[in-house]
Amino acid sequence: MSVPDASLAGMDDEALMRGRVYGADHDDPDPGPRPGRAYRELCGGPLDGLLLDVTGWSAEDLADGAALPTEIGRYGAGGRAHYEPRPADPRRWDWTGDSR
Repeated sequence: MSVPDASLAGMDDEALMRGRVYGADHDDPDPGPRPGRAYRELCGGPLDGLLLDVTGWSAEDLADGAALPTEIGRYGAGGRAHYEPRPADPRRWDWTGDSR
């Protein structure tokens, strides 16, 4: 999904543009998505509602999902939250659990 020309089903462009991008600095005055980038919405788990920038990811990497470092998951600092593409809507990635 590219921000300027597409949005997630059920989200209008304005709502998408208000989303916060995973990994954005907490002090960033504009932590939202950037034009020309591709994003996936994280659904459930500790990163629910964040957008993951997947610009430049291969089809194989996109199909695999991601294990994202986070301090707010089950294992705290050093933990990872796991997300996989939703079969019916691969633009949304569902949480599958946490690991160390």
